[in-house]
Amino acid sequence: MHSSPTLMAAAAHPSAVYSPALLGLQATVADSFALVMYARTGVLAKTAFDVAALLQLTADELADLLHTTTKTLRTYREGKKRLAPAASEQVLKLLALARQGEEVFGSVPAFRRWLDKPAYGLDNQPPLSLLETSGGIDLVADEVDRIAHGDFA
Repeated sequence: MHSSPTLMAAAAHPSAVYSPALLGLQATVADSFALVMYARTGVLAKTAFDVAALLQLTADELADLLHTTTKTLRTYREGKKRLAPAASEQVLKLLALARQGEEVFGSVPAFRRWLDKPAYGLDNQPPLSLLETSGGIDLVADEVDRIAHGDFA
């Protein structure tokens, strides 16, 4: 059995904290159809906190992105509850975006710094501000893909 580039990247960049649950979702988030099918079942609230930790988001930032309150997210985590499909899809897409950002920027912390800065290809919006919708995550992923291919126009 061989390791995927993502698993090797996670091992090469110890600053990125992939919980076992997040490592287990790598194949799911690499396939758009599998991601949507999994989101329909709902991800555990703990998974959302794991993704937030990976992206160095505060609990308040996570709650804002998922259009809920920090208290609700914590209650769900303590009760081992699953998020609704739309929020689950967002969490899974954020995980996929973190993986993509890590590959392009060399580390999750470098990608996180980029998320805070106005991006030319996103009408000078900080990419982080666009992550509150599934479509916004797609726009940011497209911008990261353009950067990966050297297309800054």
